Amino acid sequence: MIKKIIFTCFISLLTHMTFAQYFDNNSNFLNRVRFGGSLGLGFFNGGFNASVSPSAIYPFTNEFSAGASLNFNYAKFNDDKLLAYGGSIISLYNPIPELQLSAEFEQLRINRTYEAIPNYIEDNYWSPALFIGAGYSSYNVTVGLRYNLLYRENESIYANALLPFIRVYF
Repeated sequence: MIKKIIFTCFISLLTHMTFAQYFDNNSNFLNRVRFGGSLGLGFFNGGFNASVSPSAIYPFTNEFSAGASLNFNYAKFNDDKLLAYGGSIISLYNPIPELQLSAEFEQLRINRTYEAIPNYIEDNYWSPALFIGAGYSSYNVTVGLRYNLLYRENESIYANALLPFIRVYF
């Protein structure tokens, strides 16, 4: 319940701040689109997780941007292997140039193989994730942490709900 309240307050704040900003109608849409994405890498006892997410965002104001991303993830937990692919939509808010707040909805198709002696079992399903995050920004790069509000331990490709990230946009 507290997660829902925090998320609702966060989205309300972002929406309010977005509409309170100046928008330049004279700019060309395609010239303002920024390309880049994020990388994720995790090592832990008995496992590994890597992700690549190319994306494009549009800066509506100097503080607020939104866009879409393609996602590819690979994870190995002991004898379990997971391959996930999908997409996401993301909103970014920079209240000051050094701080970036984010909200991202991600939908992944998970192909999971795990050992169940004497055979391997395959499981394929959809897994949604709703991340809120914060990071330190310097020029084109942001480094930070994001938290999955919809995290389910048995179905997620991620080892836990709190994940580090690196985003780069040009």
